[in-house]
Amino acid sequence: MRVSCLQEHLAKGLSIVGRAVSSRSTMPVLGNILIEANDNQLRLAATNLEIGVICWIDAKVEDAGSITVPARLLTEFVNSLPPERIDMELAVRTQTLHLRCASIEANLKGIDAASFPIIPTFETITANADMEALQIELGSAGLRKMIDQVVFAASTDESRPTLTGVEVTFKEGRLTMAATDGYRLSVRSAAVEGRLPATPVTVIVPARSLSELARISADADESRPVQVFVTQERNQILFQIWGKSGESKGGAFQRVELVSQLIDARFPDYRAIIPKTYNTRTVVDTAALLKAVRVAYLFARDNANIVRIKIRPANGVNPGHVSLAATSAEMGDSVNELDAMVEGEDLEISFNAKYLIDVLSQIEEPQVVIETTQPTRPGMIRPLGIGEDEFLHVVMPMHPTR
Repeated sequence: MRVSCLQEHLAKGLSIVGRAVSSRSTMPVLGNILIEANDNQLRLAATNLEIGVICWIDAKVEDAGSITVPARLLTEFVNSLPPERIDMELAVRTQTLHLRCASIEANLKGIDAASFPIIPTFETITANADMEALQIELGSAGLRKMIDQVVFAASTDESRPTLTGVEVTFKEGRLTMAATDGYRLSVRSAAVEGRLPATPVTVIVPARSLSELARISADADESRPVQVFVTQERNQILFQIWGKSGESKGGAFQRVELVSQLIDARFPDYRAIIPKTYNTRTVVDTAALLKAVRVAYLFARDNANIVRIKIRPANGVNPGHVSLAATSAEMGDSVNELDAMVEGEDLEISFNAKYLIDVLSQIEEPQVVIETTQPTRPGMIRPLGIGEDEFLHVVMPMHPTR
């Protein structure tokens, strides 16, 4: 193998696939990144057997070939190089990769590429008649926003594997994502194009896989849609993202494919906990509320993150307002009042400040709606002007100690 590429392109590709490298595997090859040179492109791949990422970057290939090399060493070495051309040559007999950039040279001992697990790709899925897949297309910016608005609500508790995933449903031309950790719920839906089945298809995708997808798609070519494939057996989902190939500034990739195992479980019926009515409806400025919650969190983090919210409607003399209070036995307390449009009854309710920060940080609309019923019942948060069928967030209240 003899191949040349730009340092910034290789560094970008390694940063994309590097997050899929296994850090605690008994198989040494899973700690490596596959490098394969062919057809004037360099293919980089990594997998931990649950998620696999393949990235193609521009390169000049003189002799085709492949090798796997330690991911951490390769990434740190390439990141330390100047932004110039990198020449790579493989000594097949010793499985050693020689790299040269400017006046810097190195030899990395690797493992034969034949030992690297096979990662399904778009070509293998579409070429295999027995693996007919559900296929849809979605704009990269829209998909990234959907993921960001739900994935934070997924659980990180590995003892509840079902809740560490995001339920993804394809139904009647719409894609719906839902995530919950048992204390909060985020649901996002959007119209999509593509070949959709007559009957709804629902799968559970690990939240980590979707987070990686959102990270990668931030550098995607937004003029080309992300292609999504679900295999007929419904045990894998594959995303294909097109990059801004040819751009050298900041590094660029040709395309990325991310394949993830699906969680084989039944997602809880989250629709049952979505409030159907409300006693108090509050409309408040999103940025002002987010800032107030962040201030309250400085004190609330020493008291189980509890922030007390008092909602008061206008009474003819005073306008409607929302008051946020947090107390720390050792640090002190804070109170912040905001003007708001309030319909309904007075209410005092407590929420986890961190949960509020998480959801408010993902709302771009200038105003947010908070619908509540009782201090012991869940509250619903959504952007003003966005229907409940597009985005909603439900959060359970907290019970402060008396």
